[in-house]
Amino acid sequence: MSASRAGWHAVQRSIRTGMTEVRPRTLSAVHFAELPDAQRINRRLIEAYVRENDAPDVRRTHMFAGRYENTYIPVDRLPELAPVSDFALRTAERILQQRGLRQGFWFNEMPPGSRTTLHSHEEIDELLSAVYYVQCAQDSGRLVLHDPEAQVSITPRPGLLVLFPPDLPHEVEENASPTMRLSVAFNFGPSNSAT
Repeated sequence: MSASRAGWHAVQRSIRTGMTEVRPRTLSAVHFAELPDAQRINRRLIEAYVRENDAPDVRRTHMFAGRYENTYIPVDRLPELAPVSDFALRTAERILQQRGLRQGFWFNEMPPGSRTTLHSHEEIDELLSAVYYVQCAQDSGRLVLHDPEAQVSITPRPGLLVLFPPDLPHEVEENASPTMRLSVAFNFGPSNSAT
């Protein structure tokens, strides 16, 4: 594919995903997938999250501006997550061309007026990071990916899975909607690594 044709495809992908200020080099490291039957799956996942969110063994980390950014619910209590988790894992394996990846996950609940601070996911040996959107109204905050070449802003929508390099700094803009924004974040690494 010629450079101009590759650039055109990058522009077309940016239009479809609502991104701005995109350069093809940065965009090639970011991948998108849509979960089939997301509406039904998300409805059940929201119910499960509400059901399990206040259990005593739920762990929360990364307190910023009065809100924990990460909520960890034991996977054995969330069978409703399986379709999303399986879809994310299969997509990551296809991108990395590697089977048997280790997968970790957590929820990010953003009430109106909150945001997620700039960070990356390179603490251990992650190979790929991802976010899946469960519930997000219009103006609930774009995902912003930063690198020296460009800034990529992605408008979330329920059912969208975004995958990107774990060392790519990213943040979420303020949730300016009147409703909760709920997403599931994933990290994928080699299966033989310590967690």
